[in-house]
Amino acid sequence: MNVSFIGAGNVASSLGNLFSNAGHKVVYGTQTPTENQMSVSNAILFGEVVCFAIPFSAMNGVLTANKDNLKGKIVVDITNAINIADWSPLFLGEDSGGEQTARLLPDSKVVKAFNTIFADVMKTDKQVFEGQKLTAFIASDDAEASVIVKQLADDAGFNGLIVGGIKNARHLEAIAHLNIAIALGGGGTNAGFTYFQIKN
Repeated sequence: MNVSFIGAGNVASSLGNLFSNAGHKVVYGTQTPTENQMSVSNAILFGEVVCFAIPFSAMNGVLTANKDNLKGKIVVDITNAINIADWSPLFLGEDSGGEQTARLLPDSKVVKAFNTIFADVMKTDKQVFEGQKLTAFIASDDAEASVIVKQLADDAGFNGLIVGGIKNARHLEAIAHLNIAIALGGGGTNAGFTYFQIKN
């Protein structure tokens, strides 16, 4: 599958490497591309799945500018609403970044995923602890897109878990804020969540 990342920071490069290792074709689009990157618009055209791993504050402008080219595509919102300076949360009330993305892109298949996983554990040697894989929570109103992103998550070595509609992005973003709070409290970023299910 062709996967584009908008952004080329730690999350994009770490998750992109996992996708590449699983056999997917990955490109990175940035506002000022280097020799290993392409423009945002060209990256969007390339991807069947387009993953946004840019600061939350930049999402509105980038999505609005590229709305037409994102029509019909699976758009994965990996962002969290935080203050970049200190990682403190921006509280969105009865809303979430994922829902905002879905409203901005009504003709795209918007999925909230991977935002609860630190870049530091997006590594093959850190995805499993005592036999349990890290969970990649997935929220979307598009059932088909959810299944495709779950397969990407599984391919990358995570346990993809579909948790329902895009409204549940509120809960996923809260989980991310908790993850960050634990890290800032001394827990560090070599950590993550595993959702354990006992199946009969």
